[in-house]
Amino acid sequence: MNTSDFITLLAEHQDKSLLFEYAPGMLVGTNYHITEVKHITVDAVDCGAGTDFWKETIIQLWESPGELGKSDYMSTYKALAILRKVGKMKSYEMDAVVKIEYGNTMFHTAQLHISDFEIKKDQLILKLTVNPTDCKAKEVCGITETNTEEAASCAPGSGCC
Repeated sequence: MNTSDFITLLAEHQDKSLLFEYAPGMLVGTNYHITEVKHITVDAVDCGAGTDFWKETIIQLWESPGELGKSDYMSTYKALAILRKVGKMKSYEMDAVVKIEYGNTMFHTAQLHISDFEIKKDQLILKLTVNPTDCKAKEVCGITETNTEEAASCAPGSGCC
């Protein structure tokens, strides 16, 4: 989901609570805060010497230990207000992919993609997923879709990664 679609989704559901499902059936706690919004520019070189460039919007969530047991989730309205304030300070690249950065004691900190959303009564639930790493230079490395498992082992001296 890109930044424009994300902000539009929030704007369309301002009357709902905003929940994040970081793994099937696992929700970020009611005590979460949006602690940082990052405007990231990635300027990369892959293992086949290919270059790439893109932008990302990363929204960091943090669970406040002082608010354990809080009964209500943040409203979509409040989250949207935070994002709009940030947008006035630092403009968004509206085509940039949105990632949610989150971790807790039972889940490693990761930058998660929004794979889907669900509306349940008064809740907007964003479904998050981890995108696996991938070799972007499969042709240079001699990797075909049929031997992707071999690619995961990319041994030193193999000419890949």
